[in-house]
Amino acid sequence: MALLAVLTGNMHIGLAALGSALGVGLIGMKASEAVGRNPGAAGQILTQAIISSALAEGIIFFAIFLAKGQ
Repeated sequence: MALLAVLTGNMHIGLAALGSALGVGLIGMKASEAVGRNPGAAGQILTQAIISSALAEGIIFFAIFLAKGQ
């Protein structure tokens, strides 16, 4: 059972990292697209993209915290 718990924890972190990476990629893609459509709003778009990327990457920290608690 201990091996199963370790395996599940590792999969938990891996899936969180995969989801976070996809999220950050989509945020970057859409931010680039938005700046291409409206270059005048580049500063505001950049700010929102950075905040959104930080929130998406924060998911990994929650996953690591939950896996360490097991």
